[in-house]
Amino acid sequence: MDSAASYGLWPVVLVYSLLFLTFAFSFFQPQTRRDWRTFGAFSAFIVALFAEMYGFPLTIYLASGWLGSRFPEVDFLSHNSGHLWQTLLGWKGNAHFGPLHLISDALVLAGLFLLAAAWKVLYMAQRNREVAVTGPYSKIRHPQYAGFIVIMVGFLIQWPTLPTVLMFPVMVYMYVRLARREEQEALAEFGEEYARYAENTPRFLPRIGQGSDSSGRLGPPEAQDRVNV
Repeated sequence: MDSAASYGLWPVVLVYSLLFLTFAFSFFQPQTRRDWRTFGAFSAFIVALFAEMYGFPLTIYLASGWLGSRFPEVDFLSHNSGHLWQTLLGWKGNAHFGPLHLISDALVLAGLFLLAAAWKVLYMAQRNREVAVTGPYSKIRHPQYAGFIVIMVGFLIQWPTLPTVLMFPVMVYMYVRLARREEQEALAEFGEEYARYAENTPRFLPRIGQGSDSSGRLGPPEAQDRVNV
């Protein structure tokens, strides 16, 4: 794709945003007001990403002076150069087949898979009015929020922009606050059962080597450390 055709493609921005958000929506399936707030913030991140990827390269425009002096031989209006990490590292070739893009693709797919797997478990738990403890919930307490974060990290590796870099910590903070609020509600509803689950299950980062029994519940508390990240 040459520089003349790399940007200003607003129909492409619309199509790609709708396709990806529809895909994510089918995995997350928001139902409550809080779910919609979570998905809405994620949608803003995705739209901002594709708007710079194919619409207007705001980040490149704002940093054009520094980029032009540092890399005078690079055409930053070409789509390939928009993969800034690869350009800044001085790597040559098609960025779509580079290691950073492949890592990005793996993280985005992993995040989508985590959303899908978590939703199935949560749906059944809510239907039966019980604590979700199987599948991804046997490893972390908030796999859906973790899935959104993993997807965003993947896209930041692939195509970093000033808006998405600034949005990312704000959204992580928002998800942490929502997670804590959900935990208080679950504790009020399920009491000691949820307290034991929360004590033995990290919030976002799974413990390496953590096991579970045949029901998907965690092993005995004495086998777990007390770090709840």
